[in-house]
Amino acid sequence: MQPYQEEFIRFAIDQGVLEFGQFELKSGRISPYFFNAGKFNSGAALRKLGVFYANALVNSGTNFDMLFGPAYKGIPLVAAAASAMDAEYQIDLPYAFNRKEVKDHGEGGELVGAELAGNVVIVDDVITAGTAIREVMEIMARTPAKPVGVVVAIDREEKGAGEYSAIQEVSAEFSIQVVSVVKLSHIVSYLEASGGEKETLDQMKRYQETYGV
Repeated sequence: MQPYQEEFIRFAIDQGVLEFGQFELKSGRISPYFFNAGKFNSGAALRKLGVFYANALVNSGTNFDMLFGPAYKGIPLVAAAASAMDAEYQIDLPYAFNRKEVKDHGEGGELVGAELAGNVVIVDDVITAGTAIREVMEIMARTPAKPVGVVVAIDREEKGAGEYSAIQEVSAEFSIQVVSVVKLSHIVSYLEASGGEKETLDQMKRYQETYGV
C-alpha cells in the first residue's frame, strides 16, 4: 500500500465518508462498511480529495490527454482532480463534463468545458453497476475522443450478479484501465496495521471472503 493510500483511508474515516457498522446495500447485502463520497462536502475536503485522485492517476501510468466527469457526482470530482494535477504535478489538463439535460439555448449542447479529444480518463466516485460509465461511452462515441481509463475513489472488489465485479466488467467490456485510489483489501490491511477493532476487522474479512472477487 502506497503512503497516499493509507493517508486517504485515514482521511475518509476522519471525514465520516468511510463508516463501519451494518449497512444494507441496494443489492440487499449487509455490508460492514459504507463509503459515501458525498460527505467530502467542504472546500478543504474537496481540495485534498483531488490530490488523492491525482496521485492515483500518476501512479497508474495511464497515458491520457484530458479528464471527463459524468454528471452529477463526477463534476466536482473532475474539477478537483484537474486542479490537483496542475498544483501537484504541474500538468495542466483540459477537462469537461456532461449535462443530464441537453441545453437548447445559449451555447446549447450536452457538454461543458474543453472539447472532447485525445485519450480521456473518466473521473467518478465509485462504479456500482457501470451505468454512468456506459452513458459516457455513448457520448464519446459521437466525438473524436478515445476513452482509455476510469479513476474512482474505491474499488469494493466485490462480485456483482456474477463472478466478476462491476469494475472488472467495465474494464473488460470497454478494454480500458480502471484505477482506484484504494481497494477493499487496502482498507482491511489498514485496519490490521492500525489495531482496528477486532469485531470490525473480523466482519470485514468475512464479507471479503463471501463476496470478494
